[in-house]
Amino acid sequence: MTTQFFTTLDGVQIAYRMDGSDDKPVLMLANSIATSMNMWDDQMNELTKYFRVLRYDYRGHGDSDTPDGPYSFDRLGRDVMELLHTLHIGRVHFLGLSLGGVVGQWLAIYAPELIDRLILSNTSSYLGPAEQWQGLINAVLEPGNLPAFADTFINNWFPKHMVDSSSDITKVFHEMVLATRPQGIAGSWAAIRDMDMRRTASLISNPTLVISGQYDTVTLPSHGELIAKTVSGAKLVLLPSVHLSNIEYQDDFLRIVLEFLQVK
Repeated sequence: MTTQFFTTLDGVQIAYRMDGSDDKPVLMLANSIATSMNMWDDQMNELTKYFRVLRYDYRGHGDSDTPDGPYSFDRLGRDVMELLHTLHIGRVHFLGLSLGGVVGQWLAIYAPELIDRLILSNTSSYLGPAEQWQGLINAVLEPGNLPAFADTFINNWFPKHMVDSSSDITKVFHEMVLATRPQGIAGSWAAIRDMDMRRTASLISNPTLVISGQYDTVTLPSHGELIAKTVSGAKLVLLPSVHLSNIEYQDDFLRIVLEFLQVK
């Protein structure tokens, strides 16, 4: 299916795609900051065998609008709620990686009726202190700074051998970052700056899988461990990956996800 759009209650146009057969359960995917829904492209062939897959671009990312000012997880979560309402979808499995994992936590805390099974990959319930984020927000909004941030993202997301080889994969993601508006990154960082779900995550009652990367320096393995300890009954899996575990260890990632979603 081609990219479609809906408009949120605060007037922002959000891009989304639905792929797969209408008779399958819906799996919703939410991606990392500074990427688009295309970060899941290589996993789509496998996922659409079992699910109708819903992907979308955050505000400020991909083909969605870029409103000014700071964003919040209350607003980012409501973007998902309004999209599901628009599509008349009552309940989904939700897989969020990095920023998407925080959106997933928010939804499971404040709108648990919309979520069936929850997968939180390479994410955190708290990434303070706030001061460090404000410095990054100010810097990314300075004209001409995005290419340097793109290099930083790539170094944080992939192992050194992939970065050094300038693989086709890292080039695609580098271009994805450069296509993201600085305001979209800054607005999302403001949401992270103001976020602390370390206590409220205990309210999550959905069946939950937490995936962490052993060598992830963005969302440390300890962050995944904390979520898994906080969410009752959560399962924790550690992959030998950096940050984008769906890319670096795709086969293992898909196997773990499909097993958790009880695909036979």
